[in-house]
Amino acid sequence: MATTTTTTATSKPDKKLSSFEFQQPPPPPLPLSPSPLKKIVLVAAIAAGIQFGWALQLSLLTPYVQLLGIPHKWASLIWLCGPISGMLVQPIVGYYSDHCTSRFGRRRPFIAAGAALVATAVVLIGFAADLGHIFGDSMASDMKPRAIVVFVIGFWILDVANNMLQGPCRALLADLSGKSQKKTRTANSFFSFFMAVGNVLGFAAGSYTHLHNIFPFATTKACDVYCANLKSCFFFSILLLLSLTFLALSYVHEKPWSPEPGSAGDRGGEIEADDDDEEAAAEATPVPFFGEIFTALKDLKRPMWILLLVTCLNWIAWFPFLLFDTDWMGREVYGGDSQGNNLVLKLYNNGVRAGALGLMLNSVVLGFTSLGVELLARGVGGVKRLWGIVNFLLAFCLAMTVLVSKLAKSSRRFANVNGVIVPLPPPIGVKAGAFTLFAALGIPLAVTYSIPFALASIFSDSSGAGQGLSLGVLNLAIVIPQMLVSLGSGPFDAIFGGGNLPAFVLGAVAAAASGILALTMLPSPPPDVPSAKTVSAGFH
Repeated sequence: MATTTTTTATSKPDKKLSSFEFQQPPPPPLPLSPSPLKKIVLVAAIAAGIQFGWALQLSLLTPYVQLLGIPHKWASLIWLCGPISGMLVQPIVGYYSDHCTSRFGRRRPFIAAGAALVATAVVLIGFAADLGHIFGDSMASDMKPRAIVVFVIGFWILDVANNMLQGPCRALLADLSGKSQKKTRTANSFFSFFMAVGNVLGFAAGSYTHLHNIFPFATTKACDVYCANLKSCFFFSILLLLSLTFLALSYVHEKPWSPEPGSAGDRGGEIEADDDDEEAAAEATPVPFFGEIFTALKDLKRPMWILLLVTCLNWIAWFPFLLFDTDWMGREVYGGDSQGNNLVLKLYNNGVRAGALGLMLNSVVLGFTSLGVELLARGVGGVKRLWGIVNFLLAFCLAMTVLVSKLAKSSRRFANVNGVIVPLPPPIGVKAGAFTLFAALGIPLAVTYSIPFALASIFSDSSGAGQGLSLGVLNLAIVIPQMLVSLGSGPFDAIFGGGNLPAFVLGAVAAAASGILALTMLPSPPPDVPSAKTVSAGFH
C-alpha cells in the first residue's frame, strides 16, 4: 500500500502560475520513489518492436514503393507523413495520456492502442499488392493505383501508431523512474539500447532474402518474391511488438488517476496537495488542447527553451545523414548512379548494400554505448557536458564525409566493359574509412536517443508539467527539423552542384553549434531528491 506525505503551505503564491504548472485538471506529479529496474527494462523493451518496424521501412519500403508504381516525385511526400504525424500526434497523445482516467492507467491504454494500430497498418502495407489486385488492379500495368491507395493509408496509420507508442512509452518510463534523475537517465538509455536491438534485427531480417520460405502463402499472383519477403518480415515485426507489449503491460500496472479532489487517485494517490494548490487548480478554467499547447510553449521555462534549441540544432545535423547515408555510399563513395546504365546502377546498389552494412555497425555501437551513457556522463562531469562533447564528435564525422568522398573520387579506377567505361568499387581503405564513420556515429546517436528525453522529463517535473505533454513538445524540436531537411536538402544540394555533401557540411555546422550551446547555455539538471524524503511510487 502506498504511503503518503502531507505538505503544508506556508505562504500564498506570489505570482500567477503558468499553464505548465497548473493544467485543468492538473496531472499528478511524479512519485518520488522509482519502480524496480525490471519494470523499466520491460517497458523500454517495447522500443525493440517499434524500431524493428522502422528499420524495415528504411531498408525495404523504398523498393516496394517502386514495385507498386508510385512516381518518384510522390515518394518524398509519402515520407513526410512521419514528421507531420509526429508533430500532431505526440503532443495530442501526450496531453490526453497525462489526463487519462482509465482504470487501466494513464499510459497503458495508449500503448496498447498504438500496438494494435501498428499491427493493422503492417497488414495493410504487406497485403497492399494483393488487396489492389482484388479491387481491380491490372497485373499488366506498372502503375497499381488501388494498391498505392492501400499502401499510403497503411503507411500513414503506421506512422501515427508509432508516434502513439513512443510518446506514452517514454512518459511511462519517466513515471516509473519517479524523481530519481539517475533512474530517468538509465530508463532512457535502456530505451535507446532496445532501439539499437530493433535496428539490428530489422536490418538483418531485411537483408535475408529467403524469409518468405517460412510463409509459403505470402507469395501470390500479385506479390512476387521480393514482396513476399517484405510481408514475411512484417509478420515477424507484428509478433515481436505484440509479444513485448503484452509482457510489459501484463507485468507493469498503473494506479488509476481521478481528477476529483479527495479521491484515491487524486494527484496520483501519492502526495496530498496543499490548500493553495487545490484553490488554484479549482479556479483554473479548462483550456482547449491546442490553446494549451500554445500557452504551454509561451510559458516554458528557460531550461526547456534551451533544451528545445539544442535538440533542434542537433536534429538538423542528424537528418541529412540519416536520410541519405546509403545514397552517399552508393553515389559518392562507390561512384554509382541510380539513374545510370545497368552497370553503373549495379555499382550504386552495391554501395547501398554496403551502406546497410554500415547501419548495422552503427546500430551495434549504438547499443553498447547506450548501456554506458550513465558511466560516460560521470566520467566527463555531467550529462550536458557529455551531450556537448558528442555533438562535436558528430560534427567531426559529418565533416569527414567530405574527406572520404574526395579520397574515393581521387582513387577511382575504371574498367572498359563491352565498350562502356564504368567505375570500379573503391579501394579497401576508402571502404574502411566510410565504415569507421558509420560506427563512430553510433556514439553520439546513443546520446541523442537518451539524454534529451531524460532532461525533458527532469526539467518538466521541476516545473510541474505533465510528462506526456512535455515529451510531445520536445518532439516538435525533432520533427520540424526533419520537415525542413526533407523539403530543403534537395534544393540546397542543387545550389552547390548536387550530391549529398552540402547537406552533410550544413549538418556539421549545426552539430558544432548544438555542442557549443549545450556546453555554455544548457543548465545542469537539479540534484536528485534525497532518498530519505521518498514515498512509494504509484505502480504495483
